Amino acid sequence: MKKLSLKTSIFFLAIYGLCLTMTSCLKDECSEVQRFVQFEEKFAHPNDFRVDISTEGPREMIETGKIYFYNDFILINEKYEGIHIIDNSNPEAPNNIAFVNIPGNLDVAIRDNIMYADNYVDLLTIDFNNFNNPSILGRDEDVFKNYHWQDNRGYFIAWIPTNVELEVDCSNPNFGEKIFNNNGNIFVDQATAGGGGFDLDTNGTISETSQGQGGSFARFSLVGNHLYVINASELSAFNIDDLTKPRFTNTTYVNWNIETLFAYNSNLFIGSQNGVFIYSLDDPSTPQYVSEFRHAQACDPVFVKDDIAYVTLRGGTWCQNFTNQLDILDVSDLANPKLIASYDMQNPHGLSVIDNTLYICEGQHGLKVYSTDDLNAVTDNQLDHVKDFDAYDAIALNSDHLLVIGQDGLLQFNTEDKSDIKQISEIRTK
Repeated sequence: MKKLSLKTSIFFLAIYGLCLTMTSCLKDECSEVQRFVQFEEKFAHPNDFRVDISTEGPREMIETGKIYFYNDFILINEKYEGIHIIDNSNPEAPNNIAFVNIPGNLDVAIRDNIMYADNYVDLLTIDFNNFNNPSILGRDEDVFKNYHWQDNRGYFIAWIPTNVELEVDCSNPNFGEKIFNNNGNIFVDQATAGGGGFDLDTNGTISETSQGQGGSFARFSLVGNHLYVINASELSAFNIDDLTKPRFTNTTYVNWNIETLFAYNSNLFIGSQNGVFIYSLDDPSTPQYVSEFRHAQACDPVFVKDDIAYVTLRGGTWCQNFTNQLDILDVSDLANPKLIASYDMQNPHGLSVIDNTLYICEGQHGLKVYSTDDLNAVTDNQLDHVKDFDAYDAIALNSDHLLVIGQDGLLQFNTEDKSDIKQISEIRTK
């Protein structure tokens, strides 16, 4: 083999070194625009949220939460900010008429114009006879244990998501990462993160009284002369013989990560991330554990009708695992709930059942309608699938009228023909 001269060797070594230098320079200068969901810490201090509430003119909906129906009003939560008041006396032309500022609010329940609402860690009792001038009648402090106190910062409330684009230099240790922490903020790649009526006068006075109806994600339930609320791990009971002055009676530890509360036949069904827990209200002041049905780790609303429990399980960033299914349980024997069938779903959220019809909100996949005539063949009896909108939760007001809330806003449907339900109105988010 012919040997290279010293001069030639030096030349090639110089070229090689130059290539390495250029490669290093190119590497140092390269970058990539990545789309992330930025999660920023949100804190709330009692000095800021233990204040009077107020009403202002209608706001556009931006980040919708839970839905509640009270006579001819639809109440829609704006997460952690308050409640949109929708006059729905004409469902074909719903009117967004006011916004009630309640810091930290996620849930409400109403009976006889008395509203119960969470105010971060506190439970408020509110005179709602005139929503233009609501007044706080009472405050029960530190009812909700979902939030953790941090000295000098207040209660840690949530990670608030914002879609962002970042130009990440390839020398950055986070280059190409799907999730990372930067200065206390969490960044997650977007693909990973995706985963009987009443009359209203000109003063806003409600003239008829009754009890409202929440969706399947509700954490409040009014049963008889008691109000029941859940936080992250506990069920609390309040006697409301005097609606204006709830009297705390009992708190029961249920399980960590409980999420939803549904009342049925003097029993409470509590949905958690790993099961459904059943409590008896034979002694309404002190709910008693009866049984539980365990399932895979997943977010879990539950709806019960005619001794049948319908449970949706979904996975995702915060719900753990990747289970997306519908479980149907026989709860005729409360002490021994039995699984009838499980069905694969796309990404099920809230649900509602009326007569023999099941409505399931499938998130970005829209709304699905099923017949429940044969519980062993539910997905074989899909009646309709309305797509092209986000569906989070639903309330079937009657056999012909359905409310649906989601990221896209409020939609109402005429459901007289279950195989071809018709949208009759909408109020879209901003």
